[in-house]
Amino acid sequence: MVQIKTDNLQFSYTSAVDSEQKIVLRGLDLEIEKGTFVAVLGHNGSGKSTLAKHFNAILLPQGGAVYVGGLNTSDESLILEIRRRVGMVFQNPDNQIVATVVEEDVAFAPENLGYPPAEIRRRVDEALQNVGMYEYRNHAPHLLSGGQKQRVAIAGVLAMEPECVVFDEPTAMLDPKGRESIVKVIRKLRNELGVTVVLITHHMDEAVSADRVVVMSSGEIIMDGTPREVFMDEITLRAAGLDIPETTSLIHSLREDGMDLPLSALTVEECAEAIFVAMKEGA
Repeated sequence: MVQIKTDNLQFSYTSAVDSEQKIVLRGLDLEIEKGTFVAVLGHNGSGKSTLAKHFNAILLPQGGAVYVGGLNTSDESLILEIRRRVGMVFQNPDNQIVATVVEEDVAFAPENLGYPPAEIRRRVDEALQNVGMYEYRNHAPHLLSGGQKQRVAIAGVLAMEPECVVFDEPTAMLDPKGRESIVKVIRKLRNELGVTVVLITHHMDEAVSADRVVVMSSGEIIMDGTPREVFMDEITLRAAGLDIPETTSLIHSLREDGMDLPLSALTVEECAEAIFVAMKEGA
């Protein structure tokens, strides 16, 4: 079942510097299946964040159309329902946190949707438990670390019980430990809760566990496949201004040194196993 669909999606803006029209999205056709984890990669200016903002009608198409569960995002009467179905998590959690107590912040959206107190309590507790922040429910958000704040922001989205969550570079402002905690939450949403996940990122390693990787450049989709299919094509990725995962880079380096290793070894575990086998066979 298709959760999100773009049909010849086009978008541009007028430059504040020279007043010229800058084309950001060039007729994108994309379908995202319900319950999948899709990573969208691209360098700055590739159009990936602009695409993400179309998924819950923050931006509306200037050409073509976007559908969420069959609902056209350009229909103003459907905006509330579309945003209930598709939640957004942004780079800076401070821009999403509105209350002075964690559980009050997470309760903000369901309260505004008019749910009864008992239902709000259930949603808040479950959301905080799912992101590992339940023990901090009575804390002040401004006293939390960056990674903890981002998990609270995610909980605020989960409390609406969306069918899909779009993460727009959620780890860009975090240290490695914070990044790791957010990636774990993202994997849990997909694997345990069955939530459709769209992750916008420029960190290749975050996309390794995705079901599918979409690579954008200059407003177009230039690659679309499984992580193994995409990351094995180093030439195309480099041409798009992107790196490859650290594991893939290590495999390439060792192959150049004469070690017989498969380029398909992508995760840390697969990489370690391939190196172990190669060393054992060469002993």
